[in-house]
Amino acid sequence: MAHPTPLKFLQPGWYAIPMGLTGLALAWLRAAPLMGEMATGFALVVGSLAALVFVTLLVFTVQRGQRHPEAWAEDRRHPVRHAFIATLPVSAMLLGSLAAQLGVQHPLVSALWWAGSLGQLATTLWVMARWWTPAAQGGLSWMAVTPALFIPVVGNIIAPLGGVPLGHEHWAAAQFGIGLLFWPVVLVLLLVRLVVQGPVPERLLPTAFILIAPPALAGLGVLQLGGSGSVAWACWGMAAFTFAWVGYALAGRIRNLPFALPHWGMSFPLAAFTSLTLRLAEVGSPMAVAGPVLLALTSIIILGLAMGTVRGLRDGTLLAPEPVAPIIPVTAA
Repeated sequence: MAHPTPLKFLQPGWYAIPMGLTGLALAWLRAAPLMGEMATGFALVVGSLAALVFVTLLVFTVQRGQRHPEAWAEDRRHPVRHAFIATLPVSAMLLGSLAAQLGVQHPLVSALWWAGSLGQLATTLWVMARWWTPAAQGGLSWMAVTPALFIPVVGNIIAPLGGVPLGHEHWAAAQFGIGLLFWPVVLVLLLVRLVVQGPVPERLLPTAFILIAPPALAGLGVLQLGGSGSVAWACWGMAAFTFAWVGYALAGRIRNLPFALPHWGMSFPLAAFTSLTLRLAEVGSPMAVAGPVLLALTSIIILGLAMGTVRGLRDGTLLAPEPVAPIIPVTAA
């Protein structure tokens, strides 16, 4: 049943949808050397859809801020939800990157990428400044350490995808370094949280796929910056193992979960891993087979997520209050 004020529940995590769609468009664009102009056409269609969703969400986000300022304030205070605020600037940066890689040279493209880049950097500073605050006053707590924390802290690693083709290589490399610096920090925090606090709530399990994104994006960034192919292959190995680890451990449990917005957390990481695989593929190599297979899998999953979103909007199960997940601390036996 639809909630009487659905706009109130349009939380920042909804920007994971244009993130995933833009990531898929970038993956199709990477497939062009193997699959020809058809792949570029798919990239244009999916990218246009991503831009439409992004602009629509932006309009509704402004309306939400005007009509429900208390909801926006609650998002900023929330121990988990505040991390998803970074999906907005990351989406902007990705859309600018896609346009740049498609060869669109326009001041608006550069402005969009800069807005995303600077917005992401500001969000990183804001999120990490909270770490110096006691947990009781809204600072970092074990409950707040979820895979979503990678988005604001490590999301800077995306910068070279658009920064290099737009001519901002030095800035992109510097921002890329910020993501590299804190990627292992967040990973260690998450692993310690699993030991100390226990697993993340069931409804957040799909966000575990976010662990695939940092090594995949690191490999893409290294290649975009003209770095070593061997380093990129090492990054692909890390991403491939993480994909196998998370998929083997959680795919069955995720499949049994009712569809919710956190499911979109799988989309962009899978697209990033697919992009790196296709980037490393050469005609006649095993990667030239693995890349299209991953592209098909990612496309099917994102299509399923889109269909689930349409159903959820129609049934009123998405723009509604979040179920409260119990957080039960692990105690010594």
